[in-house]
Amino acid sequence: MTDRIEVAATELRPLLEEFIMWARTNAPDSDPELVGPAALWHRLAFSQDLGTWKRADLRNLLLDRMPKVIDDPDAAADGMLPAVDAYLTFLSSTGRLAKGSDTLADLQAELDDVEDDFVELMEDLIEDVEDDDETGDLGDFEAFADDLAELPTIRLRPDAELAAAARAVPLIAKARDLALWVGSGRRVGEDTLLSDTEVEEALAAVGLPRPETEGALAEAVPDLWNLWNLAVDLEFLEPGEGGTVAVQDDTAEWPFDDDEDVLDAWMLGLHSVDYGDPELADEDLTMALAGLTRGMLVRLLLAGGSRDLAGLRRELAEAAAEIDELGAQAWHEAGDPLAPALEWLAGYGMTEVSGDTVSLTPLGTEGVVHLLDDSDIEIDARPAIESMSAHELLVLSAELPEEEADAEFAAWMRLREPARAAEELLEAAAKDGDDALIRVQAASVVGTLGEAAVPAWQAALDEVSLRPYAATHLSQLGVEGAPEPTPDDTNWLILDMWTISAGLGRQEFVGSLRDIGPELLNNLLDVVWKIPHAHVEELLDLISQVHPDKQIAKTARRALFKARSAAQ
Repeated sequence: MTDRIEVAATELRPLLEEFIMWARTNAPDSDPELVGPAALWHRLAFSQDLGTWKRADLRNLLLDRMPKVIDDPDAAADGMLPAVDAYLTFLSSTGRLAKGSDTLADLQAELDDVEDDFVELMEDLIEDVEDDDETGDLGDFEAFADDLAELPTIRLRPDAELAAAARAVPLIAKARDLALWVGSGRRVGEDTLLSDTEVEEALAAVGLPRPETEGALAEAVPDLWNLWNLAVDLEFLEPGEGGTVAVQDDTAEWPFDDDEDVLDAWMLGLHSVDYGDPELADEDLTMALAGLTRGMLVRLLLAGGSRDLAGLRRELAEAAAEIDELGAQAWHEAGDPLAPALEWLAGYGMTEVSGDTVSLTPLGTEGVVHLLDDSDIEIDARPAIESMSAHELLVLSAELPEEEADAEFAAWMRLREPARAAEELLEAAAKDGDDALIRVQAASVVGTLGEAAVPAWQAALDEVSLRPYAATHLSQLGVEGAPEPTPDDTNWLILDMWTISAGLGRQEFVGSLRDIGPELLNNLLDVVWKIPHAHVEELLDLISQVHPDKQIAKTARRALFKARSAAQ
C-alpha cells in the first residue's frame, strides 16, 4: 500500500504543481498545500481518473476519509474547503474536469453543504490532539521516533504476497458476514444498535458464542461491536437515512480478485488495531491501558519483528504504570492485558504466536510501517529488492542519497541480465513521462550498460520523452543507422534539467539559470517554447517570475505567451 501511495503521489505531482502556479494568480487567498491530501485520497479511494469528481465522492472524502488522515486539523478547518474549491475550479477552467464528473456548480454546492459538518469534525480532532498532547498513551509512537529512525532498512514484501495474506484474514471475513446479515436498510436503535434478538442472530452469523449474562445482551458482546465497527471501517456497512444501516453492494465479493482492491480494503481497517486494547468495566482503568496494542506493535518492530512474551508483558506493564497513575491497577484488573491485543492482531493477520514468542507477519510489518507513516514518524522501509519493479526502484532512488541509490540500483541489476534491466528501466520512465527526474535517473543508469542497452535505446526512440536520451546514447555508442541528436533533442534535455532544478527550490533554480549566461539563456528562451515538453509553460512562467534580470524575465513572458498560443 505504501508503494501505491507513492505511485499515486507521483502521478498527481505535475498536476498539483500546475495548480499551485495557477492559484497564485487565480486563487491567491487559498492555501494550495491543503489540496494535496484531499487529491491523493480522492485518487486512492474514489477514482482512478484524476479528473473525475462526483458530489457523493466529495462528501465521503471530506467527512469520512479526511478526518482519518489529516495532519493539521486546525489548518484544515480554516482552509481546506476553500482550497478544494479552488482546485475544482482549476480543473474545470483548464479542461481537466473529466466528462462524467458532476458540474463545478454542483461540486461547489456540495462543499457548501458539508462545510459545517467538516469544520465540526476538524474541531473535534483539534480537541483530541490537545488531549493526546496532555496525556499520551501506551501507543504513542513519537516516544520511539529516535530509535525507529536508527533501524536498519526494513524490506516490505510484494503486493501479491501481502494480498494473499489479507484474503485469509478471518476478521475481515467475519465483518463481511456481519454486513451481509445486516442486509439493506436495517433500522438500528438509539440506545443499542440491535435488539437482544438481533444480537443473537448476529452472533450466530459471525460464529461468536452467546455470553451468559443477566443484563442486556447488547451490553455483553464487545467482540460483536468491534466487528461492527470494523465493517464500517472497511466500508462494508454504511449509515443510511432514517436511522438505518445497509450493506455495501460489493461486500459479498470479498475476498476481491484484484490485489490492489484487497490491500486497499485491508488498509481501511488497519486502524482497528485499537480495538485490541483491553476493555474494563471502569472507563478510567480502560483509558489507562489505551494504546496497548500499538505499543506492542512498535516494540515488535524495534526488536526486529519478534519478542518473547514474558519480556514484552513486563515492559508494557512498567510503561502503563509510568504513564498513568491507574496503570498498575488497570494492568492487574485486566488479568492478561495482552490477550485481547494478541487475539485481535492475529485475527487481522498481523502477528502470530509460537510458544513463548510473538512475531510480526509480513502483513503486520507492512501495517506498522503504514501506521508510523500516518503519524509522520520517519522510518527506512523499502520494497524487497527481488520484488521491486523498475518504477518502484526509480521512485525510491529519487529520494535517497546518491550512495544509497547506487547501492539499490546495483542490487536490483544483479538480479537481471543487462539488456532486460535496460528495457525495464526505460519502459518505466516512458510510463511516467511527466517526471523528468525519473527519466534522467533511468537514462543515467541505462547509459552505464553499454552495448547491452542498444535494443532498449532503439525501442525508446519511439517515445517522445525518451528519444533525446536514446539518440544521444546511440550516437555515443556509434550504432550504425542511429539518428543524430537534433537541436530539439538538446533543448528537451535542458528542459528536463530545469524541471529537476525547479523542484529543488528557487535558489537552486535561479543558480542553474545564471550558470548558462544571459545571452545563451535568451537564445534558449526564443526556441524552447516550441518543445512539446510537459513542463515548458510552467518553467517559462517560473523564469518570468524569479529571474532577477528584467530582460530575461520579459523574454520568458514572451515565450510563455507563444507556448500557450501554440497549445490552443
